[in-house]
Amino acid sequence: MAESVIKTLLHSEALQQYILDTNVYPREHELLKQLRTTTFEKYGHRCELSVPGDEGMFLSMLLKMINAKKTLEIGVFTGYSLLTTALALPNDGEVTAIDLDREAYEVGLPFIEKAGVAHKVNFIQSDALSVLDRMLSQAEEFDFVFVDADKSDYRGYHERVMRLLRIGGVVAYDNTLWYGSVAKGQEELPEFLRSRAMEGVGSYFYKGHTAVVEFNEFLASDPRVDISQVPIGDGLTLCRRLQ
Repeated sequence: MAESVIKTLLHSEALQQYILDTNVYPREHELLKQLRTTTFEKYGHRCELSVPGDEGMFLSMLLKMINAKKTLEIGVFTGYSLLTTALALPNDGEVTAIDLDREAYEVGLPFIEKAGVAHKVNFIQSDALSVLDRMLSQAEEFDFVFVDADKSDYRGYHERVMRLLRIGGVVAYDNTLWYGSVAKGQEELPEFLRSRAMEGVGSYFYKGHTAVVEFNEFLASDPRVDISQVPIGDGLTLCRRLQ
């Protein structure tokens, strides 16, 4: 069951399961449930790359609260957050989604189509920085941006997003607590991360740790935004553009 893979910073998995069982799963759209299960069946524990259900519900409410209509998503995977966004936007809303991996996106595409929201989705297969630069040259503007991609590029995304986001708009950066390791040194990364070094992917987690710590420090001193770091999922930092 996909529910057995729980991404949480809570010390009590039982408490996280309670939140999911009583708050998230009863309200989760049926096609989001199906996409979550399909992602787990295809990718196994790589399904942790998807936004967890409680974070998806939080993002959905946030989009509705700020009356977002035109949004941008950097990093898609199979599209759980993308479908969440498309469902939350008004019928004439649009989410532009950027990712190099079309194969993963196409895993989720049938669910987006079945939900009747494919007309709201503009998927671009590309590296994000070049697309953002093109958007800047075309003077595009967004109400909301969700970033869940290569952590080492977060600073580059941020500088561009600050010019693409309308004043008062919100950008949300995912994974900004990096498995809870930001409060520790690299040598104290969780055991499951250190064990992955044996699988040849350990450098990704160590580099991610450094990039996230540096990015968090930068955001804290950026006068262009109000910020709030939320301990949901793997950490989500909201930035509201002030200038």
